[in-house]
Amino acid sequence: MEDLLSIQDLSCQYEKSNVLNALSLNVEPGEIICLLGASGCGKTTLLKAIAGLLPLSAGKMVLKGRTVDNGVQSLAPEKRNIGMIFQDYALFPHLTVEQNIAFGLRELPHIEKQNRVNEMLELVHLTEFGQRYPHQLSGGQQQRVAIARSLAYKPDLLLLDEPFSNIDTQVRHQLIIEIRKLFKQQGVTAIFVTHSREEAFAFSDKLAVMNHGVIEQFGKASELYYQPSSRFVANFLGGGSYLLAKRISELGFETELGLIEARAQRDIAIDSQCELLIRPQHIQVHSIKAHNVPTVDSRVVEQQFMGDHCRYVIQTKNNKLLANSSEALSVGQDVYVQVDATGVLAF
Repeated sequence: MEDLLSIQDLSCQYEKSNVLNALSLNVEPGEIICLLGASGCGKTTLLKAIAGLLPLSAGKMVLKGRTVDNGVQSLAPEKRNIGMIFQDYALFPHLTVEQNIAFGLRELPHIEKQNRVNEMLELVHLTEFGQRYPHQLSGGQQQRVAIARSLAYKPDLLLLDEPFSNIDTQVRHQLIIEIRKLFKQQGVTAIFVTHSREEAFAFSDKLAVMNHGVIEQFGKASELYYQPSSRFVANFLGGGSYLLAKRISELGFETELGLIEARAQRDIAIDSQCELLIRPQHIQVHSIKAHNVPTVDSRVVEQQFMGDHCRYVIQTKNNKLLANSSEALSVGQDVYVQVDATGVLAF
């Protein structure tokens, strides 16, 4: 399948400093791509460069087979047929919902314009809200108006900057499900920016984890979570505990908790020192008294209630481990720790 958007070796400067450095990204038609990273990593800069709001200093950007920027010549934003939804939705407060949606359809005949507006209202389930003004809507409803306005003129690509940051936590998850379903039904190709891994996992098809102007890793969320290419990606997508180890065989690593099997992300020589990344769900914690298990030098030093489970910090002889458990434990309690080898990575 031919890529809808192809970015090769893109660099972008801001105040004489490179914000994006030789970055490459390919997006297929109908994909929802997430640019994920901490503040200042270049996510929004890349979004603006794709929209044509910032010029490239080097590299090439091709949209639907047409070069829109090569670092020398740049196609104007209004000629790229790209829709953009800003963090604050940028709705016109003095226009009704219908008028907001119709704003970009001024060249259409009146009947065709009204039909398109009605179609968009039905699409985002706001048929009864056409005559209301933005301030009369909830945050989720305003978000749907912004999406309807962007989809009304049928853009080739839709860009969203922190699209769910202003939505109440209680309705955010359901809204993400609804909008993703809507995009998939309409075959929308979208790129969105967030710093929330939960939003990234729930909304996207693929993630591009960004760090200091480059993409550290790009692929499906499950691939990045279980097969991170670097410590940065591993920590950003969930983190965990790092356990000191020595590699003694192809899969075997010797630790203070005993022999643990793990996959090495890079070449680690036999008898070399390394660290194992162990996520909280891969650590089993048992009360010594309740389970009559061997005594080891491990103790609960922190406890955090998470609802359906507790998050514990376990102090072993040489390490601190994060563990999830439904077993009720108390701070200061001696415990026995076991590691499920599934998903353990060696760095």
